[in-house]
Amino acid sequence: MAIKIEKKSKLKIGIPTASMPDIIFQLLIFFMVSTVLREYTGLKVELPEAVKVQKLATKRHVSTIWVDRFNNIVIDDVSVKKITDLRTIVYNKLVEDKQLIISLRIDKEADMGIVTDIHQELRKANALRINYSAIPAVR
Repeated sequence: MAIKIEKKSKLKIGIPTASMPDIIFQLLIFFMVSTVLREYTGLKVELPEAVKVQKLATKRHVSTIWVDRFNNIVIDDVSVKKITDLRTIVYNKLVEDKQLIISLRIDKEADMGIVTDIHQELRKANALRINYSAIPAVR
């Protein structure tokens, strides 16, 4: 007489993954909708017109210096009180990013003396890649 031994099947306890893509997609949509991308508008600057205007390929390695008609200077959301502080700020940014391009957005009513001072401080900080922002001239 043969004895039948039944093996008890082990219950496999696992995490159900059937609805995981739905959950991931819902989380993705939630974060896309709830994230606010803020672009700094800078000072109120009325840019000069230019005949030949080229757009920068990327804004990844760009730091912007804003100068309004009252000669207030702001670099990437940081107000510059003394013009000599600009050299230190730009030098530290250049140490972090060797490909940094300085974009100057200067109001057309700003004093030319402040522009010359900014150029001197950028030269002392060894920031030689400079871009001048302008709007296209209407023909």
